[in-house]
Amino acid sequence: MVLQSTTYGERLTGGQKEYRTLAEEHLKHDLTESDRSILETAARKVGIHSTIGASVGLGVGLFLSLRLRRAGAAIYNAAKRVEKPTHLQFADGHTVPFPDTSDYFRPSTAGQILTGFLFSVSGFFLFGEIGLITGAASANRAISADPDARSRIERAFRSFRIDVLRSQADQLERRGAAQLTTGATSSQIGEPKLV
Repeated sequence: MVLQSTTYGERLTGGQKEYRTLAEEHLKHDLTESDRSILETAARKVGIHSTIGASVGLGVGLFLSLRLRRAGAAIYNAAKRVEKPTHLQFADGHTVPFPDTSDYFRPSTAGQILTGFLFSVSGFFLFGEIGLITGAASANRAISADPDARSRIERAFRSFRIDVLRSQADQLERRGAAQLTTGATSSQIGEPKLV
């Protein structure tokens, strides 16, 4: 039996560091200073759009939950004031009292808190995703404004992906060789990370 000297989290962090340094090398060598500034501007646009979208979504969710709270309280108060039948009388003269169910419809504090939380989280994610989409479109326009820079950026990204795939293939070959020499199973060696 082969014992692992590293945990899954350590392997994942190590791979991320490797890919990060690989990406930084491609940024330095494959792109010009203006290309790097275009990429930084595009990344900033995506972040700004997502942040604004999530903030607006949080506010809209809170606003809608407060509106729903007020509407629920108004409906409860209106239903409480309306004259309701108290008994049901049958044709033979038999009378059955109706139970008072108005307490079941009273807005509760826990329900209001839960509604506010769910509406806020829903607005946060919905508008955050909309912000991400609009930010990605804005970043795409920023990158596409200069066709030469776009082709250099695409070429650099392609070569980065090739290097990542080569690195992963090397890891698979090493794991396969280790598995053959030690007779360990793939679960003992660990599964490869895919990007």
